[in-house]
Amino acid sequence: MGIVAGLDSSAEYTSIVVCDAETGAVVRHGHAEHPDERDDPQSWLLSLGTAAGGGQLADVQAIGVSAQQQGLLALDGTGAPVGPALLGNDQRVQTAAADLVDALGGREAWAQAVGTVPQAGHPVSKLRWLAREQPEAARQVAEIMQPHDWLVWQLLGRPARRVTDRGDASGTGYWSAAAEAYRPDLVELALGHQVGLPEVIGPAQPAGHTPEGLLISAGTGQTMAAAFGLGVGLGDVVISLGATGSVCAVHHEALVDPSGTITSYADATGLHLPVVRTLNATRVLRGAAGMLGTDLEGLSELALTSTPGSSGLVLLPYLEGEQTPQLPHTAGSLHGLRRESMKPEFLARAAVEGMLCGLADALDVLRGRGVSVRRVFLLGQAAGLAAVRDAAPPLLDAQIVVPEPADYAAIGAARQAAWALSGSGHPPQWPAAACQVFEAGEDRPVGQAVRQQYATVREEMYPGALAPTYQGTAPGYQENVPEHQGTVPEYQGTVPAQGSAPA
Repeated sequence: MGIVAGLDSSAEYTSIVVCDAETGAVVRHGHAEHPDERDDPQSWLLSLGTAAGGGQLADVQAIGVSAQQQGLLALDGTGAPVGPALLGNDQRVQTAAADLVDALGGREAWAQAVGTVPQAGHPVSKLRWLAREQPEAARQVAEIMQPHDWLVWQLLGRPARRVTDRGDASGTGYWSAAAEAYRPDLVELALGHQVGLPEVIGPAQPAGHTPEGLLISAGTGQTMAAAFGLGVGLGDVVISLGATGSVCAVHHEALVDPSGTITSYADATGLHLPVVRTLNATRVLRGAAGMLGTDLEGLSELALTSTPGSSGLVLLPYLEGEQTPQLPHTAGSLHGLRRESMKPEFLARAAVEGMLCGLADALDVLRGRGVSVRRVFLLGQAAGLAAVRDAAPPLLDAQIVVPEPADYAAIGAARQAAWALSGSGHPPQWPAAACQVFEAGEDRPVGQAVRQQYATVREEMYPGALAPTYQGTAPGYQENVPEHQGTVPEYQGTVPAQGSAPA
């Protein structure tokens, strides 16, 4: 069928992979940093050109685009930006997000409207900030895009038609994954007037062709592209271990959560990606390592010399406050100190268990809403630590999958391009990511005991902060499968029919 390319434009760089459209084999790749200010869209185009230099895109028949999520490009009537792009979790926007929550009548009203409660990251909050802080610029806004939408538009030669996909649209705060439709009234609530919004097209629909005739697929956000590149499906959860943590599941329907704990995103295939976030993940390990005068690898080695339960030591990992449970103004705390537990190895183990138990609380929020958890993919630097791999299966009560490092967002974008090129009703069945698989096995009861120890301390400190945790075996969990290295079979299923939401 030929070759296709996927490009991923992150906050810092552009990465390109070129793949065989039928087999998914990577044949070429390119990489370039953004040369100028990260909020300058022209910088994204310059790094794209550099990454594609040297003939990287020669003979490519289709391109998919993945990009940093929840950025806002506010454009005037000529298509020119009214100011720098507003990117990511811009903390200046936090008070504007709180204003919007109140303006619609509270968290539950937003959850019912679009499946999410405004936070600093959401473009709808950035619109509110723009209207409050830069009213003259706000009055000039005629249309709005996110980074992936804008890059697709540029590749197509800036046509009159602007498009996006359901995955990226679901992170805006003004598109509902449940209704598959925009809420223009929320845009007006935030900005003060209506603007043009990109048309939402189906997962396999082409966005169009470049002036040279190259097919450009719908594209999507980085989270959705990475999930597609990994080949996750129903029963799979992806836990990202950054400084903060995110627990993202593949589900057959959008989830409405009046508390706002669950954010309901759409994926790049027609399914849904409910997400629960924690404010504390790898930063917990780095903090503990600093206390012990070591690094992450040293912390892991210390933790492995301890025993599960850390001799009764429990670390509540709320170092920067917490989102799950909702404890924004609290701090981390260490419990169960006795003379015999005041040793480096027990503190190291308590840090690993505290981080994972916090993520397990987030995972249980999804389980409590009927999300099936067959296996959990761990991503991030901390996923490579032996102590994390050892403790995760019994604490998360699931099969743990640690993929080999790869540019999964760019691979997912390339796979989407191959799908659009084929015209098929199903995505191409590329090989699953090479990975290591870890099972709880006989340690599962020990893991449950550690979880109970943690939950008891959490409830004593913050009664009722979190609903009763999930109890029992995760649906689809298979016990007594030996640890091995290899590839994990990809979910095989029917992708829901494509559709588009009105602009």
